Amino acid sequence: MMFLRALALTAAPLGLVAATAAVPVAAQAQDGLAQVQAHLRAINSMTANFTQTDQRGRTLNGTLTLKRPGKIRFEYRGVRMLVVADGSRLNFLDYEVGQQQSWPIADSPLSVLLDPSRDLSRFARVTRNDANTLMVEARDPRRREFGRITLAFAKNSSGPGGLSLTGWNALDAQNNLTQVRLSGHRYNIPVADSLFRFQPARGRGPRR
Repeated sequence: MMFLRALALTAAPLGLVAATAAVPVAAQAQDGLAQVQAHLRAINSMTANFTQTDQRGRTLNGTLTLKRPGKIRFEYRGVRMLVVADGSRLNFLDYEVGQQQSWPIADSPLSVLLDPSRDLSRFARVTRNDANTLMVEARDPRRREFGRITLAFAKNSSGPGGLSLTGWNALDAQNNLTQVRLSGHRYNIPVADSLFRFQPARGRGPRR
């Protein structure tokens, strides 16, 4: 279903899963998680362009806007579809077919990005840490139905905490892979709360 592909907005550049390297030594892993945590906590807001590709090669483009805590908006170009978190719930709206669904933010892999107070060491591990790239896989072992997200960061001295989020791969419990690439980042700029309000889609679907 298209809404699941849209909502699985989780992990890094194309080919990221295949690119995961051997697990680094413990010291590198600890340092990598600390650097990612510092990066996330240094961001109050962010905008970026995104390209989203599902495992069949279908691609959608749009604009991402993030404001912590708990707010994110994926606005798609060329389709009447919206994914938006308003601070408490993540909402998918397909205005073309009148479908709307909603989840607690904590039930989405995107909570890694939206809640900077979370302790990454409790549910994430470093899968790659070299001179140019840092990759972190996050999953909740108690909630395997939520799948996993692999975040990819470029090491960039001008980015918050010395990193820049290049994208992510999301793999759901049914092994459906969604890949997201980010570009054109802007950090800690004014973002209006009104961006995270939305008009309901007609024919609202069931809420959980």
